Amino acid sequence: MMKPANKNLTQMLAAALATAIAAPALAAGDHMAGMLGTVPPIHTDPTVGYAALNQNEWRGGDGSNTYRWDGEAWYGSSFNRLWLKTEGSLDTDTGTLDDTEAQALLSHAISPFFDLQAGVRYDIKTAPSRGWATLGFEGLAPMFWDLGAYLYASDAGHYGARLEGSYDLYLTQRLVLQPQFELNAYAKRDARRGQGSGLSDLDAGLRLRYEIRREFAPYIGLSYERLYGDTGRYARADGEDSSKLLFVAGIRLWL
Repeated sequence: MMKPANKNLTQMLAAALATAIAAPALAAGDHMAGMLGTVPPIHTDPTVGYAALNQNEWRGGDGSNTYRWDGEAWYGSSFNRLWLKTEGSLDTDTGTLDDTEAQALLSHAISPFFDLQAGVRYDIKTAPSRGWATLGFEGLAPMFWDLGAYLYASDAGHYGARLEGSYDLYLTQRLVLQPQFELNAYAKRDARRGQGSGLSDLDAGLRLRYEIRREFAPYIGLSYERLYGDTGRYARADGEDSSKLLFVAGIRLWL
C-alpha cells in the first residue's frame, strides 16, 4: 500500500533537483542577454598622449660646438592624432640658430603600421623664415625601421622632400644601438637661404644609449653631416665645412 506514495515522493524529489540544477544556467543566460541588450560596448580606443626628445645632445668636433634637438609630441587615439614636432641646432659659440623648424600635423591611420600626416611646417633661421604645407606618412616599415617620408610646398613657390628613419637594436634589455638618418632635397635653388637644388643635406648618426629607465636614457655616439651640390658650395663660400664627423653626447627623454 506504500509503493504509490514512495513513487510520488521520488518524482517530486527528482523534479526539485532538476529545477535547482537548471536555475543558475537560466539566470546566467538571462543576465548575459540583458547585458548584450542594454549595456553599451566597452570603449577600447582611449585618447592618450606622448612626448619625447629623441635627440637632446651636444655635438662637438672640427672646432664646432652645437646643441641639437629633435622632439615630438602627439595626442589622440589609435586612428587620429594631433602631432607637434620640432628640430634644430644652436651654435653654442655664437648663439645662432640653424636649421630650426616646428611642425603641426594631423594624422590618420591608413594601415596597422602607417599614418598619413598633413599640416604645416615653419622654418626659423637667420636667413628669411619660410612656411610650408606638409603631406607625408610615418610608421613602422619591414625590419622594424621607423620611417617617415614627406613632401613640402612653400608659400614662395618652393618644393621639398624629406626621408628619415631610425632603428633600435636592443643589445641587452637596457643597451640600445640606434642608427639614424635624415635626407632633404629641394626642387630649386634658394640663394638667400644658402640652399641648392636637388639633394641638399644628410644628417646621419649612430648612437649607443643605456636606458636607466625607458623615460631616461643617456647616450653617446657619432654624427655625420654632409651638404651636397650648391648647398655645400654656399657653405664653403661662408667659410664653413660641407661635411663634418662629430662626437655626440646626450640624454633621450620621453613622457
